[in-house]
Amino acid sequence: MYLIVGLGNPGNKYVGTRHNIGFETIDYIASLYHIHVTKVKHKALMGEGMIQGQKVVLAKPQTYMNLSGESIREIKDWYKIDNNNIVVIYDDISLEIGKIRIRAKGSAGGHNGIKSIIYQLNSEVFPRVKIGVGQPSHPGYDLADFVLSQFTKEEQPYMIEAIKKAADSVAVLVQAGINEAMNKFNGN
Repeated sequence: MYLIVGLGNPGNKYVGTRHNIGFETIDYIASLYHIHVTKVKHKALMGEGMIQGQKVVLAKPQTYMNLSGESIREIKDWYKIDNNNIVVIYDDISLEIGKIRIRAKGSAGGHNGIKSIIYQLNSEVFPRVKIGVGQPSHPGYDLADFVLSQFTKEEQPYMIEAIKKAADSVAVLVQAGINEAMNKFNGN
């Protein structure tokens, strides 16, 4: 079984922001595989289904970004899911807009949601699908304000493609493993 988690913040004011690209990707995956992410449990919106013959739980933690790990730990403990089968999808400001990067493990890289997950799982080893949301154009621009900003009209088509690529990468990851997903999607 796999736990596929998209990171974001709950509430209408965060819809469409850079920080919520994980939530948007989960919504897209849910629509592709007809999984209803409507059950409220373990501090998350959740749904169970199948992707490429593998049983999955899709989750959107409702704890706000900085406490995402609490929800993920509860789900992991409830379903007894190994860390290697917890796939976290989230925004990355160090990647170009619309690029995706898959990693099997790593540091938080300044991302508070990932810091929370590493703390709660007591490990840096869990697969991630990072989606590039770009960087502020001005060096003094507040990063918190930037990640909570909406995508520009010019950026939106790149993000739609990135969400599709991220969903495809998750399908490859659950079917063929992390190495296959990294080989196929990193660098594209």
